[in-house]
Amino acid sequence: MEKDYIIGHHPLREALDKEKEIQRILYMRGLKSPEILQAISEAKALGIPCSPVPEQKLARITKKNHQGVIAFLSPITFEVLDIFISQLYEAAIVPKVLLLDGITDVRNFGAVVRSAECLGFHTVVIPTKGMAPINADAIKSSSGALLRLPICRTDSVAECITYLQSYGIKVIGCTEKSEQLINETPLGGAICVVLGNEETGLSRASLTKADDLVRIPMSGQVQSLNVAASGAIAMYEVERQRLASE
Repeated sequence: MEKDYIIGHHPLREALDKEKEIQRILYMRGLKSPEILQAISEAKALGIPCSPVPEQKLARITKKNHQGVIAFLSPITFEVLDIFISQLYEAAIVPKVLLLDGITDVRNFGAVVRSAECLGFHTVVIPTKGMAPINADAIKSSSGALLRLPICRTDSVAECITYLQSYGIKVIGCTEKSEQLINETPLGGAICVVLGNEETGLSRASLTKADDLVRIPMSGQVQSLNVAASGAIAMYEVERQRLASE
């Protein structure tokens, strides 16, 4: 893949005018340029994450004259969650959703999306902040699944869970701290599996708003799995129960 970011006012202006997919924008804290600030304001209105950062951070990304702004382009086109879910129901498809609650390693991200695509999940939802980028490494780790499986973004995991529940989608949070086993939990019907951060696990929002919190039964001395492995097992259990009920 080619370079996945653009620098400077005119490339950013062109990307916005041509409605290119932008993952996020970093701009220099204290930036004075009215043209760039106007472009950033427009980007925020479009739901693109924009973050003020020290100039040193921009300099670590590129040595070229960035004019105080770097925009990271997306190799995919994001779907709009509410439209996509509505389309599934209109097509009489029972939704299977994967919600990633802050996975930061691109290889874990890619591996989880690969499993989701293999196990018939319809979409993956990612937060706009605190999430691994969709870049060449993530796409490679997904074996191209990131280019095939619809990806949606949300500004708020809590609001996303509430929205999915309003559509009758059962939300299952995966956490090793739960006493409830995933293989003893009914997972039929419309379902959303939530996976948390590699180090801290599920956020407070997921822990409090999920319909059920489940764990994978383990008998070894190491009582935790890599998030990519646990995600694959959890999604397999969803698909296993679906096949068993047919």
